[in-house]
Order: sequence, then structure tokens, then C-alpha cells
Amino acid sequence: MSGHRTPEIPVPDIRHDLEQRITQGEFAVGQKLPSEYSLAFEYAATRSRVRTALAALARRGLVSSRANAGWFVEVGRQAQNVNQIVSFSEWARQHGRRFGGRIVQREHGPASAREARVFGIGLGAEISRFTRVRLLDERPVMIERSTWAPWAREVIDSLPDDTSSMFGALAEAGIHAFLGDHRIEAAAASNEDALLLGIRRSGPVLQVARSTVTSERRVIEIATDRYPPDLVAFDVSGSSIARTLLPGG
Repeated sequence: MSGHRTPEIPVPDIRHDLEQRITQGEFAVGQKLPSEYSLAFEYAATRSRVRTALAALARRGLVSSRANAGWFVEVGRQAQNVNQIVSFSEWARQHGRRFGGRIVQREHGPASAREARVFGIGLGAEISRFTRVRLLDERPVMIERSTWAPWAREVIDSLPDDTSSMFGALAEAGIHAFLGDHRIEAAAASNEDALLLGIRRSGPVLQVARSTVTSERRVIEIATDRYPPDLVAFDVSGSSIARTLLPGG
């Protein structure tokens, strides 16, 4: 009698299932994953397929391999899907992480030509700017440089330096804000980046230029966020974000 061999689970399905188990908290940050042999048995797949799936997750920063020790859930890096992109605070909350921030510099100044155009204000109108270090589990993981429209100045200027969520503070003031356009690219760390994040000057950082809009689609903030390259990844769906060819690409 001839037997029927059960088809092996494809690598993408193994990768997706493991990713879901990690992001849903079944495997905690820093926890060792089951051995490749155990996962192969669980998924009815070869160790080679399991290893390929784990390698794909490692490239995304969700897991890491330690010599003679196995695979571990990576501490710092979490992936965020552009289709459902949310504020830093909400993203951290969804992953059960402790978050915070501190404003390290504030200033007022005249709007540049670009700022005047984006906010729909006169050239040279006074606007508020700040630089804030964002914390994840007490670790500095992002520098946020924000510029705010004049009509938000009173709210922004009144916030304490350790405000954990700008969106929450805006909502309390009756301003409902939403993340707008994003541009993600590589950049080099400045002297200030290196000092605030504890990284090498001129080393690579992940830069996210973004805007924040109100429910009336009025731009209230333009900002640039900078992350160390080994901390945060963004998954981009080809159906929801346009391809961008960077200079020299």
C-alpha cells in the first residue's frame, strides 16, 4: 500500500506564524525560542526550512542567533506595518513596552519657505520647534525633531518636557491628530544624534520624515525622527505605498 506524504509547510508560512507568535507575546523579548529540531517537528518541516524562516526574521531584527545557544527574540527591534502605522507611544503600548520621552531643546523662530507652504502661513511667521529623545524601556531609541503650526503653539509650549504622548496631550486639548505622509531613508548620524543616542558619529541611522494632520486634514506638525539602524524596521506593502528611488539608486 502506497503512503501519502504530508506536504511540508512553506517557508513564508512558517515565518509568518513565528512572527505572529512573537508579536502577540507568546515568545517574550529576550526569550530563547524552541530549538530548530523542535520547530521542525511542530511545523512538520525540515530544519532547513525552519532555519530559512528564522533567518528571514533575523534580517527583520525580530530574532537573533547566538553561537551554540540557539535563537532568541531580539530585545530592541520591533517591526511596524506602514498599512497600520501609529504613533510611537501607541506602537510601544501595543507591544507592552514602557515608553516615555524628554524634550531636550525648545525654540521659537520664523517659518522657512517650506514650513510656510506646508502650514499655509506667512513666510517668517513665528512657529514652535523642539527636539525630543524618545525612550523605550528607559533606553533612548529615537530622536524626534518637530516643528508645529502656530495654532498649536499654546498647547505645545505649555507641555512639560517629560510629556510621554504628544497625541494624547493634543487630544486632551481638543485637537485630534493623525499621522500623515512618511518618507523612510538612510542618513548619517550628526554629532547631536551620536550624543543623545549613544551611537557613532556619522554612523548610519534610519530617518523617517513625516507629517501630522488634524481631522480636517490640516497639517499641524512636520517632523524628522531618527533611529539607530538596529532598532526599528518598517514593513512596506507595495499596494499601499509608492516606490521611491533615492538619489544614486
